[in-house]
Amino acid sequence: MPNLPDVVLWSIPAFVLLTVLEMVSHRIHPDEDAAGYETKDAATSLGMGLGSLAFDALWKIPVVAIYTAVYELTPLRVPVLWWTIPLMLLAQDFLYYWQHRGHHVVRILWACHVVHHSSRRFNLTTALRQPWTSVTSWPFYLPMIALGVHPAAVAFCYSVNLVYQFGVHTERVGKLPRPFEYVLNTPSHHRVHHASQGGYLDRNFGGILIVWDRMFGSWVGETERPVYGLTKNIETYNPLRVATHEYAAIARDLRAAHDWRERAGRVFRGPGWQPGSPTAETPKTTAGPATATATAPTATAAAPEAAA
Repeated sequence: MPNLPDVVLWSIPAFVLLTVLEMVSHRIHPDEDAAGYETKDAATSLGMGLGSLAFDALWKIPVVAIYTAVYELTPLRVPVLWWTIPLMLLAQDFLYYWQHRGHHVVRILWACHVVHHSSRRFNLTTALRQPWTSVTSWPFYLPMIALGVHPAAVAFCYSVNLVYQFGVHTERVGKLPRPFEYVLNTPSHHRVHHASQGGYLDRNFGGILIVWDRMFGSWVGETERPVYGLTKNIETYNPLRVATHEYAAIARDLRAAHDWRERAGRVFRGPGWQPGSPTAETPKTTAGPATATATAPTATAAAPEAAA
């Protein structure tokens, strides 16, 4: 097994320090247009993050078993060397883009990822608002395993991606110089991703690199100030409800469905899909049977530029 560091564990002190500094900066130099911090919201995000650690430990058991089986079956092997690690990171970031995009356009996957978008704030604690059902992500990385990348190396690359993304959940950093904005996922790009305006929905899925969005037509630059949250926000700080509310909405829709075709659409089409609608729109929706087509709110101010 490759001897790779636990980058998330090593990054925890930096997470804590940066979060405290951001909180203090909002207190000393408040920005009236920024969403900022709210105590209950931040506590919920921290609770979701702690819960995700516990549930991820459970999900890892079957996932590691599947990855190990595929790795043993493939005749290919990619050595963990100084020059192969950047290539692995590039491959993982490419697959992360499709994992992230898939979790926005398939409702049963969105039910997992919606947790991360459920806050109406955007700060470093929002990065910790993670789902408790992340088992839906593992199939997207099977190609790396099948090509001979060791499961531990895939986990390392995924951790590096997560650590990088922690830093893009902030309103305290404006737009970076153009070369960085063109290549990397930045706070400006990720603010767009977390916005609920119609023009910002389903945009900027990149993890470390934003070039995938530019290549596949999902990039949008930050123009008007984002309005964070869902197109139909949930009015709760209860971590259990935050973790499960979209699954409950799917169950309600399935009970009200008239046939199996509609039931399949409620699960596998987009979050805003309705019987008779050919496309999946308004993904940041958490609605019951009668309200699944909630529309996005409009922006309230102009200024700054998007997950999982």
